[in-house]
Amino acid sequence: MATVNKVSVIPCGAMTADLTWLLIKPGRSINDRTSKNSPAPWVDVPSHCVLVETDEGKILWDTSCPRDWEERWQPTGLQEFFPYDKVSDDEYLDSRLNQMGVGLDEIDYVILSHLHFDHAGNAQMFKNTNAKLVCHEKERDFAFGFGGLFNGAHLKTDYEGLDFQTVSGDTEFLPGVTLLETPGHTVGCMSMQVDLPDSGTMIFTSDAVYMGESYGPPATPAAIVNNLEQFYASVEKLRDIQERTDATMVFGHDAEQIHKLRLAPEGSYT
Repeated sequence: MATVNKVSVIPCGAMTADLTWLLIKPGRSINDRTSKNSPAPWVDVPSHCVLVETDEGKILWDTSCPRDWEERWQPTGLQEFFPYDKVSDDEYLDSRLNQMGVGLDEIDYVILSHLHFDHAGNAQMFKNTNAKLVCHEKERDFAFGFGGLFNGAHLKTDYEGLDFQTVSGDTEFLPGVTLLETPGHTVGCMSMQVDLPDSGTMIFTSDAVYMGESYGPPATPAAIVNNLEQFYASVEKLRDIQERTDATMVFGHDAEQIHKLRLAPEGSYT
């Protein structure tokens, strides 16, 4: 029996970016923000976290982008292609948790779907707390294993000095909460399946599936894919689980879907 009591989807504003980063379409080129209006359209890239409340503790899924994004991302150039420029002061993660009345000391686990800059951006908030940080074993090995400050969208500033508990394969992390191995976007990207007593099964895809249009069918990849074969396999794996469980899919960065969800601090799923 599921022991998940409540799931809160926490909206944390949006980056903006060339659509090609999220969805590859023929005849498109990627532009930075100095040429965002010509010729390729820029779109909102919403960011969200998820708070899962269970009998065994509270899980925070992902940590969104940091307040100092422009300065922190400067060495990588990511701020030119993914400016976090559609976020108000009350939409940063720390503000959202305050609005929800959730202290950092109340969070037992911080699970990072992967360690990219827009998902692990606030991981350092939990450095001096009792929260256990969790990611996939392959993700940790890659993220800590390369030389230099950054590699693509992995930025060591986000997670250096932190200790991670790791998982591998599909893992029932807590009763009613299963971490799904869905590589492709990164070597250790994970999705999360949550089984709720009233709302049924929900699957939070993170960047295994960016948006509904990515999911298809047919599945459509994005520009940022580490392994295309694994990407397609992960999408079909998630599709199979959805068909078996009638799950509600919550995609990683879907600008239309985010507004249709029950969003914290007011809304939640039980």
